[in-house]
Amino acid sequence: MGAPKLYHELADWWPLLSPPADYAEEAAFYQRILLETCRGECRSVLELGSGGGNNAFHLKARFDLVLVDRSVGMLDVSRRLNPECEHIQADMRDVRLGREFDGVFVHDAICYMTTEVDLRRVIATAFAHCRPGGAALFAPDHVRESFQASTDHGGEDGGKRALRYLEWTWDPEPDDTSYVVDYAYLLRDEDGSTRVVWDRHIEGLFGRMEWLGLLSDAGFEATVVPADHLAPASGQYEVFACRKPR
Repeated sequence: MGAPKLYHELADWWPLLSPPADYAEEAAFYQRILLETCRGECRSVLELGSGGGNNAFHLKARFDLVLVDRSVGMLDVSRRLNPECEHIQADMRDVRLGREFDGVFVHDAICYMTTEVDLRRVIATAFAHCRPGGAALFAPDHVRESFQASTDHGGEDGGKRALRYLEWTWDPEPDDTSYVVDYAYLLRDEDGSTRVVWDRHIEGLFGRMEWLGLLSDAGFEATVVPADHLAPASGQYEVFACRKPR
């Protein structure tokens, strides 16, 4: 199974699948957690796995953002949306910028870490870039304890193009550290032609105590913050707020 099509040959369709306006409430929540967790001023924030820049679109009013993503196509989308932000093409498992930030934010891109080894590497990257007293925030879509299979749908019209999608989240092997999200995209192009594309995403699933253990091993002081007001009808939602000791 190759990389998800959404982040490569279909990256330009991203704003029609997930428009920036839909992120206002959750971005406000992430901003509050970063500010509450950080000791001292929280101005500079590194986002790892920043994707199309939808969170950054809201967070840039409060923070000076540096956005890192491995997908060239998604960075191009984000640059159009957030031209005032610094963008860097790199893998969040091993990028080292030689800088420290008041905060480090990892949204749902963390879901693509499907092994403990890769999850440890991203946490180590966050720790390396977080200043003493600074905050780090990890926001996986699911933890094992609250995972539920679900379906969703949506999409937008945009100029002469339009997209609709069906999303199906399920776990074929409950004893491993991953689950599956299958997407069916219905894409209507500028010439009126319509096509259907299937896209499979393999995403990581770890228990709450596994998360806390890995964060502690890296050196973070970590707590679980519930965010049920952001959760879909299918279950709970929680994030991991961390502080790097002085």
